[in-house]
Amino acid sequence: MIVEEEASEPQARQAPVAKKQGAVKAFWKRVRKPLAQSGFAKNLTASLIKLAMRFIRLTNPLVAGSPSFQNSVYERDEPAILALWHGQHILLPAFYPSRRPLVAMVSRSADAEINALVIEKFGIETVRGSGGRDSARHLDKGGAKALIALKKSLAAGKNVCMIADIPHGTPRDAGMGVVLLAKLSGRPIYPAALATSRRKVLEKSWDKTTINLPFGRSALAAADPVFVAADADEAEMERKRRELTDALNAATTEAYRLVDGPR
Repeated sequence: MIVEEEASEPQARQAPVAKKQGAVKAFWKRVRKPLAQSGFAKNLTASLIKLAMRFIRLTNPLVAGSPSFQNSVYERDEPAILALWHGQHILLPAFYPSRRPLVAMVSRSADAEINALVIEKFGIETVRGSGGRDSARHLDKGGAKALIALKKSLAAGKNVCMIADIPHGTPRDAGMGVVLLAKLSGRPIYPAALATSRRKVLEKSWDKTTINLPFGRSALAAADPVFVAADADEAEMERKRRELTDALNAATTEAYRLVDGPR
């Protein structure tokens, strides 16, 4: 009987915990939809996220070796297309290094609405659309409109930002949308990456989403620009897509090397 009592004691302790967790989940399911539909709640959430990002930026000084974008070759090439990987881009609005206005493409999905609000609170314009796609001929209507809007932004002298890999596709493999924009606009693509020494990687997410944490070191890295000729055919576009993939991976590796290396 003593053994049975000792074995049941942990179960007795776990029962209230499981019940409490179940109640929290049930409450969240009830309030999630109303919150998603509330303009006030979304705006408040975006403001809080912006404050958190500012704090993370403040507590993660740039390490030596991060490129200086002001008065550099990068600035002389502007307006340009800034390309990043999914899951590695979250903190960029707080670190955007250029003085030139920026326009960012954000997914049209409902889940990305908060992302768009946060970006706009940093003074960055947004264009809703999907510019990934593995073929320039298969852009949907929304994606085509978004690329046209970004092309106009570049013509107006603004930098633009796109996430290079296709949502829920192959992570860290560039889609054709960024390459097509470079061809249409005549502007260079700058493969870039941002990393912090303290971070939480969501291993179960398709893109290994990285949550940057405070009180560490940060680094920006950029590879050489990728130029796409206006008369590039499909074979050349594919070659440029692979070049962009390699350059983005190189920039990402360099950013992590800078923050994870010796102090």
